[in-house]
Amino acid sequence: MSYDFNADDVFAIAEQIEINGAKFYRDAAESASGSAAKTLLLRLADMEDKHEKTFKSLRAGLSEKQKESLLFDPEDEAAQYLRALADTRVFFEKKIDNSSLKEIYKSAIEAEKDSIVFYLGIKDAVPAKYGKDKIEAIIKEEMGHIRMLSGELVSIK
Repeated sequence: MSYDFNADDVFAIAEQIEINGAKFYRDAAESASGSAAKTLLLRLADMEDKHEKTFKSLRAGLSEKQKESLLFDPEDEAAQYLRALADTRVFFEKKIDNSSLKEIYKSAIEAEKDSIVFYLGIKDAVPAKYGKDKIEAIIKEEMGHIRMLSGELVSIK
């Protein structure tokens, strides 16, 4: 079965991915040794929380046309499918190698890359007339996380 997702659908999954990401970073902070590492990981969790709010705001700002369902779905199966993807593909049961801060950052970068790949794939499923261009905002936010984490990783000697 093929699904066409509108921008509203994609922002809903983005919210769930950000919720999962915040949990990932909070769990990593519990595993990290050193207050600087914990502070950074908790800061990343807070950023994920803010991104979730940003995506909620973007979602609220969509036009009614962009929120329209693209298929007859009385059981809300498309939304369930998206939630399942968010919960099983990005930031899901990531094994955190907490042996070093370097490994924690590597795991975080991998999870952020997974989210970008996911968003790029979903972007292709959203028709242009239903807000495909808005998905770029999600991708740019996640790219910013990778830049920040990469900078921290490089600074570890």
